[in-house]
Amino acid sequence: MTIIGRVTRDAEVRSLSNNKSVVSFSVAVNHDYKDKSGTKVTQTEFFDCAYWFSTGVAQYLTKGSLVELAGRVSARAWMGNDGLPKAGLNFNTTDITLHGGNKPEAQGAQQQQQPTQAQQAPPENGGIPEANTANPANAAATPVYEAEIIPNGATIDDDLPF
Repeated sequence: MTIIGRVTRDAEVRSLSNNKSVVSFSVAVNHDYKDKSGTKVTQTEFFDCAYWFSTGVAQYLTKGSLVELAGRVSARAWMGNDGLPKAGLNFNTTDITLHGGNKPEAQGAQQQQQPTQAQQAPPENGGIPEANTANPANAAATPVYEAEIIPNGATIDDDLPF
């Protein structure tokens, strides 16, 4: 199963008694649909996630980060402290893909701090900006252009429905 959502709490690394470590975090996944009256409804599912393969990823799994996870989901049930039955979803994560920074508000603030393209010196490589590897925060915001590749003999159909 693959899910895409936002991390709801910073990841924690736990050491187990068998000298293994696990990264634990939680992800919220939104699902939008329209009810019978046509009103848009957003339903949110919360997943408690575990990642067993590398603890180095924990530093990037911060609250608000957008992530794509692949793995296996399982349901769990327990009796709450209030005596009522509770249920939740666990996600045993096998692959993690990080999608950009934290919350959209934080990204907007970061973009405001960076100079506009008019304020930057013109690139010396024919107008194609290069990724800024000296500062990883700027590297994600730097546009990188790739040449459009069209195979020989291929035609472009402008009547595509998308």
